[in-house]
Amino acid sequence: MTRLHIFDMDGTLMRGSSASMEIARELGVVEEFRQLEAALGQGAIDPPGYAERAYEWWTALTEAQLRAAFEGSPWLRGIREVWADIRARGEYCAVVSLSPDFFVRRLRGWGVHEARASRFPEVPFSAEAVLDLAGIMLPETKVTVADELCARYGVGRADCVAYGDSLSDTALFEAVPVSVAVNGDHHVTGMATFAYTGDDLREAYGLARGEGHVSL
Repeated sequence: MTRLHIFDMDGTLMRGSSASMEIARELGVVEEFRQLEAALGQGAIDPPGYAERAYEWWTALTEAQLRAAFEGSPWLRGIREVWADIRARGEYCAVVSLSPDFFVRRLRGWGVHEARASRFPEVPFSAEAVLDLAGIMLPETKVTVADELCARYGVGRADCVAYGDSLSDTALFEAVPVSVAVNGDHHVTGMATFAYTGDDLREAYGLARGEGHVSL
């Protein structure tokens, strides 16, 4: 029997940050995005509203800035090793994130089978580019995507393991039997099967496998 491992990105694969904040650092608009993220956390805006505002700030984003933001993000150690081990076992792994796809899909180069995220125009944005809010992921969309991936890889929800850190992961945690809160907040630590705090994804992965730290 195989399994599908589904990873959140912001706050999970990268500790204490998000794609939006790392891009904001490159653009010099960190305070603006702190306020925007606070509004999202307080429910003053929803994910499509957040995406619409963020897209306005990203108008001048260049490929060089995007690459610098990705490479400079505070990634957990062991991500490539975990995904290589999952592949070697004949299992599957996916990143499912509310962040922009132009950032998230760069993780495919690290060995993940699937990278699903909110759909944005390509960087650099052209004058004619339009953000379609229908393509912005919602927390509940993670469950829909998980079901699509299960169908693709011939597994069921019972064969899934979810890794996440916050409120946007709760719907998926409720839908699958095994979950790991990775540096999680109060929304997920109480409902997760396992809770991990630290900077090495191999250790969180080891909890899911029931093996403690996995030497990869």
